[in-house]
Amino acid sequence: MANFNEKYFGGEAKPYDAEQLLAEGEQILWRAKPKRNAFILNKVFRMMPIALLWLLIDGGVIAGFVATGAFTEAPVFFKVFIVCFFAVHLIPVWIWISGIVSAGIAHKNMEYVFTDKRIILKSGVIGVDVNNIYYSDIANVNLRVGLLDKLLHVGDIYISGTGKAQVLWDIENPYPVTTRLQKIVNDIKTDTYFPNELRPDSNEGYRTKYTGKTDL
Repeated sequence: MANFNEKYFGGEAKPYDAEQLLAEGEQILWRAKPKRNAFILNKVFRMMPIALLWLLIDGGVIAGFVATGAFTEAPVFFKVFIVCFFAVHLIPVWIWISGIVSAGIAHKNMEYVFTDKRIILKSGVIGVDVNNIYYSDIANVNLRVGLLDKLLHVGDIYISGTGKAQVLWDIENPYPVTTRLQKIVNDIKTDTYFPNELRPDSNEGYRTKYTGKTDL
């Protein structure tokens, strides 16, 4: 039987620290978390109109049942049916409330890291998920700044490409960060796809360390 190194994949190292996820020679260029107050407020306002409208309609129907005595005088099985029905029908409200309640934990587990090879995105509430986006797979980097975002000086960076689109929520100084990320993507993709026979002597190829300006 061939020998193997049981610690090849890091042994007992913590897998959710960005430093533990880096390959040999890989360097961090920028890292950040969503701005906390903006992230929580956006959670509050994102579904609030729908949730409050839903709650108002269902609350009116429930109040009507109670006020007319229809619920009180109804058979037990009908009462159980009504309670179960509205418990399920109010799911949009429960989703909205749970999103607000879990926002603090979600923020604690979130982190965005740009390295000289990829983007690392950490997220999660119960557990921590780690997604990787390699610059060569990125097709577009776009920025969206809503009214609340503008007031709180943040923005959401949307990254799309060959895989599932990802969003960097509530980033401070979003305009320079987006511009510099676009430059990193362009520089590295150019270095990856530029024909070898046309490379200048100063460019040894894709395996060289990325040396673009990264004063993020």
